[in-house]
Amino acid sequence: MEIMFIPHALQRLEERGIPRELVEEAVKNPDEVRDGYCERKVAQKRLNGKLIRVIFEEEGEDVVVITAYVTSKVRKYGGERA
Repeated sequence: MEIMFIPHALQRLEERGIPRELVEEAVKNPDEVRDGYCERKVAQKRLNGKLIRVIFEEEGEDVVVITAYVTSKVRKYGGERA
């Protein structure tokens, strides 16, 4: 599986101070993957009491990252099950 990033995703990661490696880890080894909007997927991974959420699209066996963010709203997104 190849993980690709659209320019918007790279810009948001930089603005939010999220390392690419963290996003790649969340996609490769998520605690949970949920369905998102417009047939997108959301990979979620717990991180020191917070949750990283990676919104992506599947292209065959590859993944295209649309955006990612870290949130403290673990319960809101169901991360307490992870």
